[in-house]
Amino acid sequence: MSNKEVKTALKSAREAIKNKEFKEALKHCKAVLKLEKNNYNAWVFIGLAASELEQPDQAQTAYKKAVELEPEQLLAWQGLANLYEKTDQWDFKLELPNIYQKLVELYASSDKTKCYEMIKKLSDIYQSDKEYLKLAEVWLQLLRLKEEEAVDKKELLQLWQQMTQLLTDCLKEEEQEHEIQLHLITAFEKAMVLMDPVPGEEHKKASVDYVKCLSKLPEEEAKMKEACESMLSLYPNQSYPLEVLCSHYLRKGVLNEDEVGCFSRLLNLDPNSGLGHMGIGTKALQEGRYKDAIKDLAQGLKKSSSSTGWYSLAEAQLKVHRYSGCAMSCSQGLTVCDSGDKELRVKLLRLQLEALVRSGGEKAANEALETFSQIPDAGKDPVLMALKGRAYLNEGKVDEALQESSELLASNPDLAQGLVLRGLAQLAQGEHHLAEESFLKAASQSSDYGEYYFLLGKLYWDMGEETRRDRTKAQTHFLKAAKLDPHLGCVFRYLGHYYREVAGDPGRARGCYKKAFELDNDDAESGAASVDLCMEQDDMDTALATLQSVIEKATPGSAKWAWMRRGLYHLKVGEHQQATADLQAALRADPEDWVCWECLGEAYLNRRSFTAALKAFGKAHQLQPSSIYSVYQAAAIKQTLGKFKEAVAEYLQITAQQDYVPALKGLGECQLSLAKSLMEDCRDGGAIDLIQQAINNLFRAVTLRPDLSCLWKLLGDACTAVSTVSPNRGQVQVPAQLAGLEPNTESYTLNQAQTLKVGERCYARALKLMSEVSSLWYDLGLNYYRQSSLTCPTEGDQNSPSLLLEKAQQCLKKAIMLDSEIYSYWNALGVISMSKGVENFALAQHCFIKSTQVEPNNVVAWTNLGTLYLKKDNIELGHEAFKIAQSLEPLYVNCWIGQALIAERVGSYDTMDLFRHTTELSTHMEGVKGYAYWVCSTLLDKSNRDSELYRYNIVQMNAISAAQVALSKYTERIQSDPEAFIMLGYLNEHLQLKRQALQAYQRAVELLQSKSSTGELAFALGSYGRALCTSGQWEEAVRVYKSTPLQELGDLAGLALAYCRAGLIAESINAYERALAVASSEKEKAYILTALALLQHRQGNLDSAKTLLFKCSVLKEPIPESLLCLCALGLVHSDATLAAAALSELLKQGSASGNVIEQRCLLTCALLALQGNFSAVQREASRAVHSNPGNPSLWSLLSRLVPQYHPKKANGGAMAGQVACLSSMTQGKRALLYSGVNQLASGRHSGEDSHRNALKTMQRAVLLCPDDPGTWAGLMAACHTENTSCYLSASAPRKQALEQTLMSVVSEKVHNVEEIERPLAQTLEGWVLQQAVTGLMLGGQLDQAEALCTQVLNVSPEHPAVMLSLRQVQCQRLLVANNGTVLPDSVLEQLNNTVMLNPTNVGAWHWLAEVYRSQGLLVQAVMAYRRSLQLASQLGVHSSQVASLLRLALLALEPCMAGLPGNDWTDLILEATTEVLKLGSSPMALLFQALLQFVTKMAARETRRLLERLVYVPSQGFPVTVVQVASWYLLRHLHAKNDQELMNVLLQQAKMNEDQRLLEFHSLLASSSS
Repeated sequence: MSNKEVKTALKSAREAIKNKEFKEALKHCKAVLKLEKNNYNAWVFIGLAASELEQPDQAQTAYKKAVELEPEQLLAWQGLANLYEKTDQWDFKLELPNIYQKLVELYASSDKTKCYEMIKKLSDIYQSDKEYLKLAEVWLQLLRLKEEEAVDKKELLQLWQQMTQLLTDCLKEEEQEHEIQLHLITAFEKAMVLMDPVPGEEHKKASVDYVKCLSKLPEEEAKMKEACESMLSLYPNQSYPLEVLCSHYLRKGVLNEDEVGCFSRLLNLDPNSGLGHMGIGTKALQEGRYKDAIKDLAQGLKKSSSSTGWYSLAEAQLKVHRYSGCAMSCSQGLTVCDSGDKELRVKLLRLQLEALVRSGGEKAANEALETFSQIPDAGKDPVLMALKGRAYLNEGKVDEALQESSELLASNPDLAQGLVLRGLAQLAQGEHHLAEESFLKAASQSSDYGEYYFLLGKLYWDMGEETRRDRTKAQTHFLKAAKLDPHLGCVFRYLGHYYREVAGDPGRARGCYKKAFELDNDDAESGAASVDLCMEQDDMDTALATLQSVIEKATPGSAKWAWMRRGLYHLKVGEHQQATADLQAALRADPEDWVCWECLGEAYLNRRSFTAALKAFGKAHQLQPSSIYSVYQAAAIKQTLGKFKEAVAEYLQITAQQDYVPALKGLGECQLSLAKSLMEDCRDGGAIDLIQQAINNLFRAVTLRPDLSCLWKLLGDACTAVSTVSPNRGQVQVPAQLAGLEPNTESYTLNQAQTLKVGERCYARALKLMSEVSSLWYDLGLNYYRQSSLTCPTEGDQNSPSLLLEKAQQCLKKAIMLDSEIYSYWNALGVISMSKGVENFALAQHCFIKSTQVEPNNVVAWTNLGTLYLKKDNIELGHEAFKIAQSLEPLYVNCWIGQALIAERVGSYDTMDLFRHTTELSTHMEGVKGYAYWVCSTLLDKSNRDSELYRYNIVQMNAISAAQVALSKYTERIQSDPEAFIMLGYLNEHLQLKRQALQAYQRAVELLQSKSSTGELAFALGSYGRALCTSGQWEEAVRVYKSTPLQELGDLAGLALAYCRAGLIAESINAYERALAVASSEKEKAYILTALALLQHRQGNLDSAKTLLFKCSVLKEPIPESLLCLCALGLVHSDATLAAAALSELLKQGSASGNVIEQRCLLTCALLALQGNFSAVQREASRAVHSNPGNPSLWSLLSRLVPQYHPKKANGGAMAGQVACLSSMTQGKRALLYSGVNQLASGRHSGEDSHRNALKTMQRAVLLCPDDPGTWAGLMAACHTENTSCYLSASAPRKQALEQTLMSVVSEKVHNVEEIERPLAQTLEGWVLQQAVTGLMLGGQLDQAEALCTQVLNVSPEHPAVMLSLRQVQCQRLLVANNGTVLPDSVLEQLNNTVMLNPTNVGAWHWLAEVYRSQGLLVQAVMAYRRSLQLASQLGVHSSQVASLLRLALLALEPCMAGLPGNDWTDLILEATTEVLKLGSSPMALLFQALLQFVTKMAARETRRLLERLVYVPSQGFPVTVVQVASWYLLRHLHAKNDQELMNVLLQQAKMNEDQRLLEFHSLLASSSS
């Protein structure tokens, strides 16, 4: 092919490439190469096409071939560059810089722009690859090209600056080529030459960068200094060059004057420069100015951290013995230290080791040993080994320390550190003399080392008795140590000890302590001693300045001593808030410091924060139990808060240890305060005991400190306090010496007057010590006044009331002379002036008015003024004075009593209300007696019972109880007032407090018998006799009534009743006949005739009784009681006609209330029961309850009747009992028993309801009525129910072994019941025995049961019920022993005879029938059941009749179920169940009838009807057992009939009722049929 063809092919290839037909282009190019193998363009086109076809290797080959052919042609090089740029291959990337370099060369002469572009790409590659030398050469090449072009100066400057920026990164590399550094310096120099203006901001920035660059090049130190000086000359205020120079000088180490000047210049420019301070500090360290060095270095390191700076600081701190700071500085230095600087690191570790060892402490020792392990070759350095030994010593490892010292001294005998280590170890072992030798030898080896002399001095200070006496040797060594090492603070501390304790020079001691504290601010002992000495010398400013400086530097939880001392200072000057804050800060540093807690308690106490103070003193006592002060202050605070009982306990704790006068004083004050509070509540006996204790304790204090007037004053107060109680209560036992007897005499008992006399002497003794104290004269005057009220008048006697009152007046006048501005003095003088024996009413009025003038809000004076006016019969003025007093203090009782007396005098209806209000305010004798009088007067007036005033004053205000309580306090205080005792007895009678009423009347009689008041005595005797009758003391009542004139109807009736209850019927009849003659009204005669009728009936004269009762009914004023008695008479003698007639007449009398309603309801129910209408009994009681729902007695009666006559409604009966219990506590006590009986009847045990069950109810009943045998019997029954429930559920019984205990309790209570209830109680005792035996038999304890019966029979050999129980036990034993075998006929005959001995015991016949049944003797069993039915009918016991009939039906059902032939058993079942249903509804009877139908006609429709009536009628409340049994048989019936639909209905109900047993039974039937 010709040249033309080549060109044509190349043209075609170019067109194909243009049209992106790269494969066609390759074909054309290959065609060219076949003709012309070295065609440059063809190879270029091949490279381009292959590159576009993503064939980089082929493209590279083609381009390289073209380059070889023509190296100076651009096209192939450009193609290679493009290929390498777009292809991500590592080998291409490696060759790319060479390609760029070639292109730079080619473009340099042809295309400058392209050349610069290639240089830029090439520099980017070199920069990313960190090939800084090639980068520099490229930039130099670029700059040469630019210079050749003569470009603008500004552009050249930018290029030089860019070059400096690019090459500056090379300084960060560890290995730097010197040629690169030269290129960088050249770039900086060229750039700075081109900059304009100079000086200028750009030039300054460049200069900074240049200096920074040079500072990183150690070889260019000269240039760096030159550049810094040049920059400083141009920019004298620029600190950077100085910082670079200072940093350089610090690294170099030793500083000369010029270099120090550089640091000074830097500080002048920047006072906060860290480098400047570090330089100055380093220079100070070199010159031995350690404090300055520490200050400057620390300040410098705050700004710029440097390992050399930290080392210098640590070195300075070690020199001044600040070991903890040194160790911390070393730690900081190690943190910032360059890992390559191993020498500095080792130096820091050595310093840290020494600092940790010298700082002491186990923790520091552990850190020191760890530091030792980090030092290379530390084991070869004897100094470091010595430090390691001291670290062992600090850890308490003396043996290891001794071993280290031995090894050191073995290799280095004269090593001072080794000798010191040995001496310290010997000292730790207590070998002082050996330690002395070691220290002396160490000091001789290093005579210029002050620490060794300090150790010697300290050894001498602590060593032996001889050196303790003469401490000059220690002082000598301390002084030498201080001279050699003036920075050793502990030396100056011990010198301070010497000058303070030995030399007695506080001035020099203070200087030494101050020096020690200045050297070591952590030396709390020196600081505290320095401050203490300043305070002792009254230099408070210096002390406070020291404390303030320490506190300002202290971190939270430190500097306890400073906080505490400043707190004590503030406490001393009265700045309590600041003292509290400071002491709290001290406690944050040491929470276990009990002294600090006491100081904090004082601060709280002084600012009146009593609760906080109490806690603080409590904490102090907890930390230091032997501290009496904290206990005393806690007691004093409780006393201040009015917690006197707690305070007494605290004071007693102190006084038990020692006779501490403040504690004895506080104890006496508290006991006196408690006594006064008890006297306010009229608890005089306890008050006298406390007064006696107070006197004894105060006398102990007076004995110790007779010079204290306050103790004598308190003793006088205690003695005077007995004046409040009654004289017979005021017997106080005092120390013999206080009573004026010999000191060795035992305690002497003083009466009230004698005790007051002792109080007088105590006040006189106090006045002797402090005669100008007005309050003491006031107390003495009151004492004389109290004495005057006790003393009987005797002319000429020094203790006569008139003389005592005169003395009291003189004392009060003296008090007023001393201080006339105290209103209580004027008031007391007024009271004395108006008292009997003085009666200077004008003076009294003047004093009271003066008292109100001194203190206008003076309620006492206004009340006394009102009393004065009332005494002078000036009611209006008295009322006004009392009214003012009430307005001043509405709670002051005396002014209300005054108003009540005025109301009583003017006949106001508000009198009683006012007196009642006085008793509510407080117990005041006058108010109490007034209120009691009005209550009793209102009660005696029986005509006002329905009035609104009575209901409010008596009922709503609970007046009887309130008056009784108040009057009991009155009689406790005033025991010589017979009227009060009569009223108290009357009120006690109303409250049914029989014993208390009897005691009150007896005391009234005793008081009146000593007087000549015949009428009052007769009244009291009558009341006393009535109380004796009420309490059952009939013979004594007869005697008392006989001592009366027997002219009053009440006395005669009471005597007759006493005769009756004493069994003297004839005498009782005679007394009633005498009363009948005295009776003035028809009503009174009716009552007496009724009583006579009852006596006639008691004598058996039934007709006479009826005649008397009929006679009562025809009187003009008939009474319901006679009809009640007539009805009861008919009931007792089973005369239903008489009872019904009497009851009818009774009901005709109209509506009744209270007990009469209950009596009528009870009689009606008894009549219905007598008539056999048992179902109507419960209905009648319910009707009465609905008519009178607020009558708790009727609710109680309903609860009592339900279990006996309608046990199916026992749940309702239990609820009725609960209502009665909530309505009335009196009725509720008994009603709770009835409620428990109902729960027993309904079978409610703890398994059903853990909260409301019979056991819980009976337990409450026993708690409320512990003397009622019925409650204990009920509890026994409840326990038996619980055990039975456990046996049925196959669990262990929980109430075992209680039968005999409860039985003995019931027997004990039975003997204490009243005679009228004794027959019923004895019957209950027999029932309890049977219950106990039954419980033991149920538990299988037959031996115990038999032993119990035998034990009772030993006391009552022929007791039939016990014999029956014994036979039951023996029969059970025979049946158990013989596994149910046939009993001999003789045994059966014996059992029958035993049952015959208990003719009224229905349960006995039931038991005998069961025995016959177990033996297969069904006919005999039927006969036994019929006998029980006959007996139940005779007794009229409804439940027993039903039980007998049902048992009989059940007995007959067994042979029917077994399929025995004959209709006898069927007829018997029908007969028995029919009779049961006649008596009332019975689910069991219906069940027996249904089962009988099931047995006889299983598939009949009637069978299903009877069973469904039991299963699907839940509203009847049938027992669950009955429903479940009926469900079983109904399921069998339906299964036999294959009635799937009804079976599904039954099973659905079983699922609803969760009857799993029925569902399981259905599964069994289904499986058996399949």
